[in-house]
Amino acid sequence: MNVAKELVFDPQLMRRFDVQGPRYTSYPTADRFNFSHDARAHAARLDARTAGAGPLSIYVHIPFCDTICYYCACNKVITKDHSRADSYLDTLLREMAMKAALVKGSRDVTQIHLGGGTPTFLDDAQMTRLMDGLRTHFRVTEGAQCSIELDPRGVSGARVAHLGALGFNRISVGVQDFDPIVQRAVNRVQSVEETEIVLRAARENGFVSTGVDLIYGLPGQSLESFDATLATLLRLAPDRVAIYHYAHLPSQFKPQRRIDEAMLPGPEVRPLLLKLAIDRLHDAGYVHVGMDHFARPDDELAQAQRHGRLQRNFQGYSTHAGCDLIGLGVSAISRVGASFAQNHRTIESWSSAINDGELPVMRGLDMTADDSVRSAVIGALMCHFELSVEAIESTYAIHFADYFAPELEELRELEAAGLLTIEPEWIGITPRGRLLVRAVCMVFDRYLRLDTETVRYSKVM
Repeated sequence: MNVAKELVFDPQLMRRFDVQGPRYTSYPTADRFNFSHDARAHAARLDARTAGAGPLSIYVHIPFCDTICYYCACNKVITKDHSRADSYLDTLLREMAMKAALVKGSRDVTQIHLGGGTPTFLDDAQMTRLMDGLRTHFRVTEGAQCSIELDPRGVSGARVAHLGALGFNRISVGVQDFDPIVQRAVNRVQSVEETEIVLRAARENGFVSTGVDLIYGLPGQSLESFDATLATLLRLAPDRVAIYHYAHLPSQFKPQRRIDEAMLPGPEVRPLLLKLAIDRLHDAGYVHVGMDHFARPDDELAQAQRHGRLQRNFQGYSTHAGCDLIGLGVSAISRVGASFAQNHRTIESWSSAINDGELPVMRGLDMTADDSVRSAVIGALMCHFELSVEAIESTYAIHFADYFAPELEELRELEAAGLLTIEPEWIGITPRGRLLVRAVCMVFDRYLRLDTETVRYSKVM
């Protein structure tokens, strides 16, 4: 089946299907994890995996930030005391040792990602210590994908060069908006020059991919100001661009209470901000990879999508399939086989568990057979915008039409609206439905079918 790859912005569909729903970086989603899946359960899952289970991916969470960005919903610790990172690294190295001891054989680590918080809160010596620790406890392959989320404020070209020397070869740079009014409204003031220095240094030091994150719907944004931000972005020419929708949920995220709601763009402006971004990126040659991600045609994400190898995990879109994911640090999530485990959310509870000789697991989940089927369906739609019915039937030994009879009936309404097409052997997301793929995936989410409470989620758009 050939599904058209062009992206069509349909304002009527956007308004009709802009519901609250998960982002599906996993299925089941993390809010479905349970507290009965504890440290012992996770240790057993790690121990049960054999040396032939394939390569590993590692995520490291660095929670510290110098200042607070009012829009942020990440798990973070605001402090200017950089010495706190030393004690955090002490505990992090112990967690590495504990988990590495449970991993059988010499399984290669082919992917490392540092997120936060602000990973560049660590100075050069601390970052060196972290990467040395990973190479001590795990077998990091030559040329492994090593990526880091980077705040360009205070990061010099020399620091980027040091990251390159440590093995980092991909960066994602937080910008959100270049307009000074918007920056002041969200308490994140950074100059264009700071961003440019970092991107230039990455290219000069052999980084194979540079990404920039923007947010639309922030206070003070207008079509004119965001157009100027996009013009600056395109001049900087990153390999990837992520354009996230700002979800204003002050009851859940306290920093957002500092945002002046009167400055937020109205519901009639927000979709036009997204359309503007889509048009500008399309005209500049970027392709729509999925949801809110765009990339140059020669970027590995775009190539992975073309070749059917695109995947999704807790860091977003990825090119690595079949990797067990080891999460390190506060709130980090691991996926081992068909199980998930999430670390404690606070440094105190996380470090206390490790100091007691236990894996710092707060909650987790063992996937059922039904979870696995639905995970495959949702993953295919999120990454490739099409689903082979035959592939699902042969892999999971089900009859698709019988197994998903209620879902297929519900999908007919979305098909009539133009979001997708349903054929005996294929389900395909249309160009008009691509931005609303989350709404399609929600139909296959059994937990949502049992629990109609969706207020915990952000809007699809």
